[in-house]
Amino acid sequence: MSKQSKRLEALVYHAKPTPGKIKVVPTKKYATQRDLSLAYSPGVAEPCLEIEKDVNNVYKYTAKGNLVAVISNGTAVLGLGNIGPEASKPVMEGKGLLFKIFADIDVFDIEVDTEDVEAFIATVKNIAPTFGGINLEDIKAPEAFEIERRLKEELDIPVMHDDQHGTAIISAAALLNALEIAEKNIEEAKIVVSGAGAAAISCTRLYQAFGARRENIVMLDSKGVIRDDRDNLTPQKAEFATHRKIHTLTEAMQDADVFIGLSQPNIVTPEMLISMNANPIVFAMANPVAEIDYQLAKNTREDIIMATGRSDYPNQVNNVLGFPFIFRGALDVRATKINEAMKMAAVKALSNLAKESVPEQVNIAYSETKLTFGRDYIIPKPFDPRLISEVPPAVAKAAMESGVAKEPIEDWDRYKNSLLERLGSDNKLVRMLLERAKTNPKRVVFAEADQLDVVKAAQIVYDEGIAYPILLGRKEVIASLMKEIEFDADVLIIDPKSDEETDRKNRYAKVYWDKCKREGVTLYSSQKKMRERNYFAAMMVNVGDADALITGYSRSYPSVVRPMLKLIGMAEGVNRVATTNLMMTQRGPMFLSDTAININPTAKDLAKIARMTSKVSKMFGIEPVTAMISYSNFGSSDHPNSEKVREAVAQLHKAYPDMVVDGEIQSDFALNSKMLQDIFPFSKLAGRKVNTLIFPNIEAANITYKLLKELNKSDSIGPIMMGMRKPVHILQLGSSVDEIVNMTAIAVIDAQECEKRERKIEARG
Repeated sequence: MSKQSKRLEALVYHAKPTPGKIKVVPTKKYATQRDLSLAYSPGVAEPCLEIEKDVNNVYKYTAKGNLVAVISNGTAVLGLGNIGPEASKPVMEGKGLLFKIFADIDVFDIEVDTEDVEAFIATVKNIAPTFGGINLEDIKAPEAFEIERRLKEELDIPVMHDDQHGTAIISAAALLNALEIAEKNIEEAKIVVSGAGAAAISCTRLYQAFGARRENIVMLDSKGVIRDDRDNLTPQKAEFATHRKIHTLTEAMQDADVFIGLSQPNIVTPEMLISMNANPIVFAMANPVAEIDYQLAKNTREDIIMATGRSDYPNQVNNVLGFPFIFRGALDVRATKINEAMKMAAVKALSNLAKESVPEQVNIAYSETKLTFGRDYIIPKPFDPRLISEVPPAVAKAAMESGVAKEPIEDWDRYKNSLLERLGSDNKLVRMLLERAKTNPKRVVFAEADQLDVVKAAQIVYDEGIAYPILLGRKEVIASLMKEIEFDADVLIIDPKSDEETDRKNRYAKVYWDKCKREGVTLYSSQKKMRERNYFAAMMVNVGDADALITGYSRSYPSVVRPMLKLIGMAEGVNRVATTNLMMTQRGPMFLSDTAININPTAKDLAKIARMTSKVSKMFGIEPVTAMISYSNFGSSDHPNSEKVREAVAQLHKAYPDMVVDGEIQSDFALNSKMLQDIFPFSKLAGRKVNTLIFPNIEAANITYKLLKELNKSDSIGPIMMGMRKPVHILQLGSSVDEIVNMTAIAVIDAQECEKRERKIEARG
């Protein structure tokens, strides 16, 4: 994608369909006059009077306790500098989005039009009663230090400047683990800090809190080593001035154990790395270009322990590991501040989490066989679902123990469960799927590339590194569409109707004819079929010229499924294919089957569909809890439609006793865990959160997923084909660009799994 095209895409993303990235959503009913009279006048007077009696009641009757202000004056926006308050607003909205999706914290972003320290402080103090916490953002140093210090002293709610403390907390956790792996003590480690801004100062202070000694620290700014004989040092820089008579980074790196980079690109040379002690620890965190290239550093020192600020290398120091969860813990105990004890608790929680067994869904997301604590894994991954249940409790406990918590937590198990429930509506799984696809992109043939949305999706998957698209259709049409959207990549474009592809068509036709010649298929008819894009695309996958196939955008589902079944066929040991839709609902990801193929499956079919869906769920790192849906509950009806579901459950219980599946059961009982536990405590589903629904027929499944999609605006990925011999995935007619992109990621992951199976077969053979 060209620079101009990327610019336009970013502008459209922020402008359409609604300007901005966050909005206010009502949390109470408002349908009737009675609702409105309670929400506003006269009913609103009652909580107002209760708050007047006791100001602490504001947490009971308003959203204050879950509301954080992200406040900036736009004087130090990452990578952009002093761009002013209005221009910083997209960044602040983005921070609000991260607060919400990672920790379910609501945000108002506040942009303040002043660079005067006193005026800024006064503004924040005047609006503080609205909020449960204050996140200061992108304020230049040294003013940022004074602003944060004063606000922490003068307000009774948590205040944190994330640019300072976020990086400090995450890098400190990584540093403790890196030192452990290198078998070094922090008290003796010689540390070089390149950079003397807000983040660098805060990082170094926190390292000292964990035992680093000032005499072992050398800090540099743009003028070189900060020495105690330099003039005009700020108080913050003077705090770390060294008495050593050295001037340059080259001198500072000699015999150093640790390098912390929060400065400029490409300032560290291989020679500097070579001069460091054994097992050097290098955190090159300048973004997007680090102080030294990751691969260059690894090639220079085999014993290096390396971290960066980038997501495409191991050990990313990412602030999103910290600020959402730190504020979550602080808000949940109504902390009056975020103090050193709470920050250190967050460091220890992150450090310890990296040493624990990694959930399979994290391994899957990063295409790892097994992430384990070591040189390439010293800090948890941002997609780790345990962050929400580990870091906030640690922060909350530290707040309680240090005496700044107004609402102590008593039941920690209940609190952890409530944290896990908070993220039910998050689309984290979609991000994990995309990241997993990027780890090993595959060749995906798009059979309908003369459609604008299909070409747009192909551009995205190419630019994002999700897949290598192969575009089928009339070349002049595809070229025109690519020009329209500035998709200028060198991708393969094929027109199956063109004479240029005669040799390829004849080769595919011969393979197809050899397979089907005893089924009334002639070589001539085979050659004719290869002019059709779906047949041509399927044969590309069959013979290995492509790894996966996406089709169905402009044609009805049945008309596309038939040739795919004919050409691709079913996987070994499978005698029935099916589909499942992965729905991103408010209660979390859910699989719904069979949404597109089996019209009225038998009991035996339903059991097979449940098994296939279970395997797909596990492929995404989700342990399936399966409800077999009906209009009746556990034998309450003797109608054949209920009996077949009951029989399917019996077959599954007998053949797969460890499988968590039960029914027949009505959908409300399946999804309401309290109702299920109260009325049917004997069920295998009791006490569990159902995440997979198997429907008795296609009408029920298809109608349900489309209602969820349209009425609740739940994102849908699918229908995902199950049971095919090769990765073939068929879109719903008129799918959106995002849906095509998501389905492409599924196709890539399917191809990755297919490749693994083939390798295992080869190894056994």
